[in-house]
Amino acid sequence: MEKPRQTWAGLCNISFGFFGIQIGFALQNANMSRVFQSLGSSLDDLPALWVAAPLTGLLIQPIVGHLSDRTWLGRLGRRRPYFLAGALLAALSLVLMPQSGTLLMAALLLWTLDASLNISMEPFRAFVGDMLGPDQHTAGYGVQTAFIGAGAVAGSLFPFLLDHLGVANQAPAGMIPDTVRYSFWAGGAALLAAVAWTVLTTREYSPAELAGFGAAHAGIAAPASGELAARSPLGGAVWIMAGALVAAAVEAWALEKEVYLLAALLAAYGAATIAAILLARAGRGQAMLASIVGDFAGMPRLMRRLAVVQFFSWSALFIMWINTTAVVAKRWFGTEDAASAAFQEAGNWVGVLFSVYNGVAAVAALLILPWLSRRLGQLLTHALCLLAGALGFAGFFLAATPEQLLLCEVGIGLAWASVLAMPYAILASNLPQAKLGIYMGLFNVFVVLPQLLVATVMGSIMRAFFPGEPVWTMAFAAGTLVLAALVTLALRAEQAQAA
Repeated sequence: MEKPRQTWAGLCNISFGFFGIQIGFALQNANMSRVFQSLGSSLDDLPALWVAAPLTGLLIQPIVGHLSDRTWLGRLGRRRPYFLAGALLAALSLVLMPQSGTLLMAALLLWTLDASLNISMEPFRAFVGDMLGPDQHTAGYGVQTAFIGAGAVAGSLFPFLLDHLGVANQAPAGMIPDTVRYSFWAGGAALLAAVAWTVLTTREYSPAELAGFGAAHAGIAAPASGELAARSPLGGAVWIMAGALVAAAVEAWALEKEVYLLAALLAAYGAATIAAILLARAGRGQAMLASIVGDFAGMPRLMRRLAVVQFFSWSALFIMWINTTAVVAKRWFGTEDAASAAFQEAGNWVGVLFSVYNGVAAVAALLILPWLSRRLGQLLTHALCLLAGALGFAGFFLAATPEQLLLCEVGIGLAWASVLAMPYAILASNLPQAKLGIYMGLFNVFVVLPQLLVATVMGSIMRAFFPGEPVWTMAFAAGTLVLAALVTLALRAEQAQAA
């Protein structure tokens, strides 16, 4: 039995909530470094303060994916309860964030905000796969990406527009400007309204209906719990040993203390692997921990290869979000003083730059990506867009004025559109319906891991080789996108040979 085709209105209703979610992410991405520095953080401390966000996603997304696959609350459905709960918590966090009087309060609220946004966001990825047949996956994720871009434009432009309306864009040392304060409050209201629209205008298919659809689109077989039980716990011990070696390297080479987090994550994954294997051997393979670890270990080959592409792609994006304000402020506005008018002006210009790449992404997702994909195939389209993003980051070294950075954002916007749409469209047609939530959650682990790596390691690299020159972070961003494009092209060649 085939899923009914959705109209354009139906496609929009399915993903409209992502418009609000992305307003929240855009406000966070464009303004949190500014908030931290306004509250007294130094440039060197920013990566450590940003660690909370990706760490939260790493923990939340697989859990929410696992739970949403197993949830059914009648008329409220499977994924929509998570949309609504996350939106309520995220809106509250956005309201409270501008009231932060200390770095600790801002960091804790960032943690809460990111957790809440992840609770809402992860099921939206699976929701498109739930509601659409394979022939509409590209269109569905394209519409979702367009809403992501539109929401990000709105969120990024809030402070800039308020400044031009006469709202105070400066504040005394240790205070957050009114432009940022009012932007966060408006963003919270918009987020809640957008998610409520999707909840009220969509009806999810029941488990019985999905089972009927799944018979026609079974996809790749889910890993059996017996496969996990057959694995050796020594694999987990290797991960624990790797964590110990990283921790030892921090002391031996005087690395930044944030690298201890990377060591802890490696050791924690090793411990979780051992515990999951023991649970599976005890006949408890359906327990949450055993199920998540088993699905992670049993990811389909296509998903593994695309995960590597995502790892490199999101490394570049997180480098951009952390460092663009510092780069623009120092290179084109001549300041590192977060309390200065020039720094706040640079922060507003970064909001404009971010709105441009998100606007380009919104248009590209609806018009350019489908056209290219039909002619060149999904993988070649993705590789070309990633290379366009690499050129955009390289342009930071060539731009003579901040206005010239707008051209750089066009290339970055093409890459952003493809990163948000193409991998998910490919996966949704090749994953089992019953495990769509957990696999989408696990796939997003490879969005989070590079963010943690950047936050823990990038600071050490910059202080060792490029002290006081944050623009070199853009070179690293360009390089990682080139690597992502090369892996994509290798996957395309592999599939061509197999055919």
